[in-house]
Amino acid sequence: MRRQMLDDLRDQPLTTGALCTHFADIDRCTVMQHLKVLEEAGLVIAERRGRERWNHLNAMPIQDIHDRWIGPHAAAASARLARFKQAVEADKA
Repeated sequence: MRRQMLDDLRDQPLTTGALCTHFADIDRCTVMQHLKVLEEAGLVIAERRGRERWNHLNAMPIQDIHDRWIGPHAAAASARLARFKQAVEADKA
């Protein structure tokens, strides 16, 4: 559910009410509890505009994780695949 919330916020900020409509099978209080966890983790930034609470995705922590963990692993995997391709092509020749 929290991943879906982050996906929903990826393209544009949404009000809490709009997010609640995406999760019609659970109550508003539960949606707000999940948003609170995401906010405490630094993944969502909440902004009050009058009576509305707008939720924005904070992509920086996700980018930091990518840069620290996923990027180097993806580069290593690509290098292994390139070597494998070269070895297969060498065997064919």
